Order: sequence, then structure tokens, then C-alpha cells
Amino acid sequence: MSLQEHETFMRFALEEAQYAADEGNVGVGSVIVMSDKLIARGRNLVPTTHDPTAHAETVALREASSVLGTDDMSGAVLYTTFEPCPMCCGALMNANIATLVMGGRPDAEQTRWAGYTLERLLEMCDWSCQMQVVTDVLVEECLSIRQP
Repeated sequence: MSLQEHETFMRFALEEAQYAADEGNVGVGSVIVMSDKLIARGRNLVPTTHDPTAHAETVALREASSVLGTDDMSGAVLYTTFEPCPMCCGALMNANIATLVMGGRPDAEQTRWAGYTLERLLEMCDWSCQMQVVTDVLVEECLSIRQP
């Protein structure tokens, strides 16, 4: 996919991030695309649902599983406005997400997990060749919505 196509789908994730922020949640949004069609949306719902697993990525994965009738998302692309945490990264691997397209990421001193990056976790799990990672898509827009 071209950068322009990635930006188009990232804008849908940005819409979800804005909904999350408007609802009083951390402004992170995700969407899942298969065969160039948006099949699922998710946004951070942790504070409003009191569910520590209701991150944007897991909410989108749950919706996609419902739409597809399976937990196997081989070939799918997940767009997210902020770097997935270790829990979400594990969920993406379990779902066989083929490509992750990411907007913002924390500064090294802001991360809650010392030295964590999605790429390091994929490497540690010997998953680097199974999931393509595309970074730096609409970074400023993604970071501006995320304000906690």
C-alpha cells in the first residue's frame, strides 16, 4: 500500500481516537482493514467501561472477530494511532494480523515499560517476519489527540 492509502485508513483511526477523547477516555483509535475494506473500528474505552483490556486495538479485534466469524485475521491490516502496549501486541500476534500501521509512539522517557517497543517484542517472540510494521503515519495528528 502507498503512504496515501495508509493515511486514508489512519484518518478513520483518528476519528475513533477523537470519539474516545470526547468520551473522556485516552484518545487512541484503531481500525482493521481486509482486502482494502474497513471491517472493524475500536477506540480506547478503559476508563468509561472500567475494563483494563478495552484498548483500541482489542476493541477493534473483538469487532473484527464478530464480523468475520473467526479469530484468525491473516492478511488483515490494523491501523492504530499510538504504539500498541505489550498486551495488545500479543493479541495482534494471536490474531495473525499481517501488517500493523502505527501513528504516534511514546518518547523513551514516557513509556511505562522500560525499553519496550513493538518491534523489540516482535523480535523477542521471533515474530518479526510474520508481521510487517509501518511507522510514522500522521504522527502529529495521532499524538495531538492522545493527550491523557
